[in-house]
Amino acid sequence: MIDKHVETKYKTPSLLNIVQTNKAGKMLAYIALYFFIAVIIFLIFAPWQQTASGTGRVVAYAPLDRQQFIEAPIPGRIVKWHVREGSTVKKGDLIVDISDNDPMYLERLKEEKTAVEMRIAARESRIESLKARIASINASMNNAKSAAKSRTRMSMDRLDAAYQSLEAAEAVHKTAILNLNRQKTLYKQGLASKRAVETAEMTEAKARTDMNRAKASVSAAKSETIALESDQSKVSTDGLASIEDAKASLASALSDLASAKADLPKIEASLSRQHSQSVKAPRDGTIMRLIVSQDGEMVKMGEPLSILIPDTNERAAEIWIDGNDMPLITDGREVRLQFQGWPVIQFSGWPGLSFGTFGGHVVLVDPTDNGSGKFRVLVRPDKIKDWPPGKYLRQGVRVNAWIFLNRVSMGYEIWRRFNDFPPAIPMEKESKEKKE
Repeated sequence: MIDKHVETKYKTPSLLNIVQTNKAGKMLAYIALYFFIAVIIFLIFAPWQQTASGTGRVVAYAPLDRQQFIEAPIPGRIVKWHVREGSTVKKGDLIVDISDNDPMYLERLKEEKTAVEMRIAARESRIESLKARIASINASMNNAKSAAKSRTRMSMDRLDAAYQSLEAAEAVHKTAILNLNRQKTLYKQGLASKRAVETAEMTEAKARTDMNRAKASVSAAKSETIALESDQSKVSTDGLASIEDAKASLASALSDLASAKADLPKIEASLSRQHSQSVKAPRDGTIMRLIVSQDGEMVKMGEPLSILIPDTNERAAEIWIDGNDMPLITDGREVRLQFQGWPVIQFSGWPGLSFGTFGGHVVLVDPTDNGSGKFRVLVRPDKIKDWPPGKYLRQGVRVNAWIFLNRVSMGYEIWRRFNDFPPAIPMEKESKEKKE
């Protein structure tokens, strides 16, 4: 009896009793399951902000306000530096003095300039003289042509008069011949005396002489007319030849003048560079570095002497974006920025929960890459919250950027990332394309 009682009291539990879950465990399991389902539903329908990330640096917005080199305007040697690294300068402040290697070079340039100016004055005087000569030759040629024409007309008038005299002499000679023949006939018939015949012969001889004289006058008048016409042509030819010769001299003088005037700007530029031996600051800024630091060091024209960082309040962030995201980025896109040295808590999908970031917007997307598949995006500050002051946020500070694209559900975003699909095209871009 005692053994049975002990066996009943200490009976081993069955396997079903061992694996059976108690009510508290079941409750925890149900809670965990419901919580997991709720999380999945939340993740599927929760909003998510898609972004395109990139890195870059802070730069000045205007290219002229960015880092620039101050170069040597002339070849020479460094005489004295008036600044040091970190010096703040105003526009026009003296930075460095440069001296030419040849101390007499400036005087020789001045003498050369004077010689060129005198040569220009001489060429201009010669040009005026040649122009006056051409005008004088032209006027003289016109007068000579007018005189030659007048002489030719007078010669032609004399030729006409000679022809008329010849016609009259021929008529008189013809009448004298008829009278002579008549007197000879009458003399043979005994009706006229020998004296009448001799008188008729003398009259015919005189008329013949007058006719020959008239013919000679006509011939002389013809020769004179031809000679005067030739002289008129010669006057025109000689005048034109003289004018062409003067024009050739004028062209040569103009060429010499142009050559002299071309030499003058070169000399003036050299003089200007020599007067620029004192290098001054082109704008307000800070001397970042002295590249040529030793006094007496030789420099070439155009060689960098120092680096100037201009003062500016117009800043921007220069961000480099992967080429896969570039088609989705347009001007005006909102951007969140993290500057190097500023603590930040960034939730890419929920920008409202971020802390320490600064706002901006895209103002420029380069039309081509940098040769490595990266595209430059320029970001300006937004008007809601300004960036840190310039003395803290200097040019060159590193930047992390998140460019906002489109708002989607978190489930879609997880599915997209699992399948390695690109982000969705922004809705603004799609609507603009449909309107167009």
